[in-house]
Amino acid sequence: MSGPASHLVTGAGSGIGAALTDRLHARGDHLVLLARSEERGAELGARYPGSQVLVADLADPDAVAALTGLPDELDSVHHVAGVVDLAPVADQSLAHLRAQVDVNLLAPALLTRLCLPAVRRTRGTIVFVNSSAGLSASADWSAYAASKFGLRGFADSLRAEEVEHGVRVTTVFPSRTATPMQEKVHEQEGRTYDASRWISPETVADTILHVLDLPRDATIPEVTVRPVVPRAT
Repeated sequence: MSGPASHLVTGAGSGIGAALTDRLHARGDHLVLLARSEERGAELGARYPGSQVLVADLADPDAVAALTGLPDELDSVHHVAGVVDLAPVADQSLAHLRAQVDVNLLAPALLTRLCLPAVRRTRGTIVFVNSSAGLSASADWSAYAASKFGLRGFADSLRAEEVEHGVRVTTVFPSRTATPMQEKVHEQEGRTYDASRWISPETVADTILHVLDLPRDATIPEVTVRPVVPRAT
């Protein structure tokens, strides 16, 4: 593919997604950004001039499956968007369970299927921003962890399938990162939020860029990113 590289990013409005999109935009790459609403899309378009904005609510599988307007070629796809609602299994509502599975697992699966032809044409890369909760589940994290464990399995299967097409698939497992989502988690846990204790979104974004910029003779199937400061007990 000639000209600037082209990347699709979900979750570009905040946190890791915004940090990654900032980095890619600064490099002069072409961005395809997925927004959950027209209002959010207008905000992203203003923040990242020259980007293509598509609207589909990741919480609506039918809307994701019906998405149109994707480019013919994509150098990478980044599944960054996610939602979390903590609750013990005994109290987990159907709505919260379904929302986390739909946004964190089903939407990336559906979107990947739509993007595969474009990524195959460039022998590109698909990145799943998972979570340390996709490696180990704790109390009250059942729905979120289940969605992230599922996402890891989906990525593993996709990686095995796409080797013959030259498509690289990487799962990134960030531990607690200083994002609005993490602030919400702290509220749900009844803990004081101190952003300085956690990984910065920019650090995770730079990890993803390392994956993207890796020479063609290698791939990084999985990478875990953890804060240096130990978690307070």
